[in-house]
Amino acid sequence: MSPLHTAIQQIDLVVLGKTRQIRLAMACLIAGGHLLIEDLPGVGKTTLAHVLAKTLGLQFQRIQFTSDLLPADIIGVSIYERSAEMFRFHPGPIFAQLILADEINRATPKAQSALLEAMEERQVTQDGTTHTLPDPFFVIATQNPQQQIGTFPLPESQLDRFLMRLALGYPDRTAERALLAGDDRRQMISELTPRMSPADLLQLQQENRAVRISGALLDYVQALLAHTRQSPRFVNGLSPRAGLALLSAARAWALLDGRQAVLPEDVQAVMPSVAGHRLITPAGQMSSEDDVAALLREVAIP
Repeated sequence: MSPLHTAIQQIDLVVLGKTRQIRLAMACLIAGGHLLIEDLPGVGKTTLAHVLAKTLGLQFQRIQFTSDLLPADIIGVSIYERSAEMFRFHPGPIFAQLILADEINRATPKAQSALLEAMEERQVTQDGTTHTLPDPFFVIATQNPQQQIGTFPLPESQLDRFLMRLALGYPDRTAERALLAGDDRRQMISELTPRMSPADLLQLQQENRAVRISGALLDYVQALLAHTRQSPRFVNGLSPRAGLALLSAARAWALLDGRQAVLPEDVQAVMPSVAGHRLITPAGQMSSEDDVAALLREVAIP
């Protein structure tokens, strides 16, 4: 068994009954993207991020987003050192390979925007000086449903920086029984050993870029993009950047199945997670899996 599938197997032992979501999260990281997990408190969002970091051997930092969080709390600050007669930059928690931005929508838009440059450019700027972030670098953000008290909706520019959005949901009866009767999740996480290294992940990202995409599959993706722009179900259609994100995620899904070419089924598997938070309904809400499923039914495979 490959290290990749050994890693997925280990995550499955801790995050029970969520095999599809785990595969999507792994595909997101292999594609080099950031992940947004939106769901109710207590369903395993933070646990999944911890287990991914531990299993993949990534340096991990958690940032708890609150209403009084400042950008400097994320990026870091420059402090004057009298002995050296100069300002010295003290890096913030953003300087890690995997960042858990926990409950990101409980922070103000100003604090949320501090992540924008980091997520897009893999660097941060402080006092006119640019600081490069580690490689690989991922942000896994969790957020509570917007109807909960004390939340600030993420702006569309911030949402678009996330390659995928997932919802874990409640476990099924069998998984919940095993969870209730099993060991403490925190204890299990502390005992996990890395199944992959950051170098392995970087290698997978290179392999992902080499997965083949045929002209017919590009026709299919273009047809999907065009349909979102014409459908009255959505306010705005998918952008070209969203199309690139869809292809990258589909490549990763194919790679997880051990294939070197993308099939239409790969695009369909990742489409709800890649497109759902980018397609806004006339009611002003992010589209649901049902909305995206209807879209997939309406566009024929060439």
